[in-house]
Amino acid sequence: MNVITIESEAYKALIEKIDSLSRFVELNQPSVNPEDAWIDGEDVCQYLRISQRTLQRLRSTGNITYSSLGGKVYYTIAEIKKLLENRKVRSSVESVDELCEMYKKRISNLQEKGKDIGSL
Repeated sequence: MNVITIESEAYKALIEKIDSLSRFVELNQPSVNPEDAWIDGEDVCQYLRISQRTLQRLRSTGNITYSSLGGKVYYTIAEIKKLLENRKVRSSVESVDELCEMYKKRISNLQEKGKDIGSL
C-alpha cells in the first residue's frame, strides 16, 4: 500500500473541486416526471388492486396503451390515471398517488447508487 502525502491547502482545494463537481452533477440530473414513467404490470395490478387478467382485458380492448419489452408489459402512470378518470377501473386516486411515490423512491434510490436515470 502506497501512502501519498499532500499539503493541507492542496487537500482542501481538491475537496472543494470534488464538492463543486458533485453539485454540478446534481444540478444537471435530468428531471423525471413520474407521469412519464414506465412501470410494469405487476406494480399496476398491485396499486390499482386489479388482477393480471383485468389488466390483460384492458389491453385487449384498447383501453390502455402499453409497451412490451423482453416479455414484460409496461405502462405509463399517465395511462393509469386516464383509466381512473374514464372510470374503466374502480380504484382510488390515492392508489395512483402511492404508485407515483413508489416511483419517486425508486428514482431516488437509483440516484443514491449513482445509476443513470435517463434510460428509465
